[in-house]
Amino acid sequence: MMNEQLKIGDQVPNFLIESYDPLKIDFGEVSLESIKKNKKWTILFFYPADFTFVCPTELADLADVHMELKKLGVEVISVSTDTKFTHLGWVRAEMLLKNVKYQMGADPTGRVSKLFGVYDEQSGLALRGTFIINPDGILIGSEINYYNVGRNADELLRKMKANVYLSAHPNEACPAKWEEGDKTLKPGADIVGKVYQALK
Repeated sequence: MMNEQLKIGDQVPNFLIESYDPLKIDFGEVSLESIKKNKKWTILFFYPADFTFVCPTELADLADVHMELKKLGVEVISVSTDTKFTHLGWVRAEMLLKNVKYQMGADPTGRVSKLFGVYDEQSGLALRGTFIINPDGILIGSEINYYNVGRNADELLRKMKANVYLSAHPNEACPAKWEEGDKTLKPGADIVGKVYQALK
């Protein structure tokens, strides 16, 4: 059913995707190359379809943390296999989307969805896939859910903060439930079997 997806650590090939930009109330396009040139992180947020049920709740949830993600240097792009025209119509109709300001990618051929392994050949829709790409174009985060389970944007923001922190502190690691300002770990022989003590 699914195409083989990119793996963590892979260099993501450039892609170009048409979009609807709710901030400009106009159509545009997004390319990974342009985001990389601006030394930004990329979050691709795939979802099954416009005018559905769980999807607007997810996009509204993502909109709630969008400004914080932007401050971290992140370009957020939601993507479905709908057209840019459908995106425009959906934003106008669905009140839950009133605060959406990130670009909405249109992937009607499924080309980008297939690249990331979320395209369902039977339905022609994308699964709920979240992908984090660093400013060098390396895939460093991947999560895929089935159609009926919505995601949590607060957890995505937490993971994004951890990734940004670790990009500046590559010799450290963030433990479970790490929040900004919490203690990190410095992997080494001295803390093997003593992580409890290292976190105190």
